[in-house]
Amino acid sequence: MEIALRAVKDDDLALFFRQMTDPEAARMAAFGLPDAADLDAFEARWKRLRTSCDVVRTVLADGRVAGSAAVYGEPGEREVTYWIDRAYWGRGVATAALRALLAEVPERPLYARAAADNAASLRVLDKCGFRETVRARGYANGRGRTIEEVVLVLAGRSSPSRDDS
Repeated sequence: MEIALRAVKDDDLALFFRQMTDPEAARMAAFGLPDAADLDAFEARWKRLRTSCDVVRTVLADGRVAGSAAVYGEPGEREVTYWIDRAYWGRGVATAALRALLAEVPERPLYARAAADNAASLRVLDKCGFRETVRARGYANGRGRTIEEVVLVLAGRSSPSRDDS
């Protein structure tokens, strides 16, 4: 499967909204908007992302929109985030997309966060060179409760692992 990143287009937003309101995906990701079904909040967030100096990309799998990936935040504290449509889970799309995003953004350190029980996302981050720095507790809108989260960092110019399995 060929994975590529491109600039976000207006037409992508309806697909992103559908992906991010998928109940199973929202539960797995855990940390999302307070009201995932609030289209106005979703559109306001994406308008902010797209007009900032952040790096925001659409993830394509064989030319089809499979999700989004971004780097956002203040220098020295910037974070990566990605969201892949559930139809593409377990196929290496998130890992390939994150590697492509990291190639576009040479600055380090970069941070990431994931629910402690989201083994798939933690594996993607590990394969891309992120290492756990701390565990914390935070309110997860996708779960409606406080959960454990893992904070990870990608420091220096470390090489991500090439293991895609």
